Amino acid sequence: MPGIIRAYVRITDKISDLTGYLAASLIFVMGAVLIFDAITRNVLNMPVHWAIELTQFTLAAYYFMGGPMTLKNNEHVRMDLWYAHLSERGQAKMDLFTVGCLIFYLGVMLAGSISSLQYAIQTGERRFSIWNPSVIPIKALLTACLVLMLLQAFALIFKHIATLRGERL
Repeated sequence: MPGIIRAYVRITDKISDLTGYLAASLIFVMGAVLIFDAITRNVLNMPVHWAIELTQFTLAAYYFMGGPMTLKNNEHVRMDLWYAHLSERGQAKMDLFTVGCLIFYLGVMLAGSISSLQYAIQTGERRFSIWNPSVIPIKALLTACLVLMLLQAFALIFKHIATLRGERL
């Protein structure tokens, strides 16, 4: 494979790893917010109305940000009924097909997320609750993470092509 493709795969993998590790740290944020909520509600008898919603937003960010690393590490859900019995080249061919389907799906999702983000920005969209937070940050994060997943999907294509050619990336 040409050097530029190798560099693309290496850089995309590093970005996916960094994003994944950042996502993993969000578990501690969620735990801290929920402990804070439990203490203020049960011990101090002063419930905070934003804690559960912040935890929901953080959980959504956790899922979005974990996607690229999950793809990179090949840890996504797959039906291994036939796949496990294929040769390495056969698996690469099957993966090329499924990554093609994934790219189509992510493209549709990205188009929808861009449209949703534009609407949120134009209207100043907020959640209807006591806290009333803006949804622009979480929608922007979703859009960015979909772009990262698309970048990682293309890196996977290069890896599978390299496998078919008998190379390693």
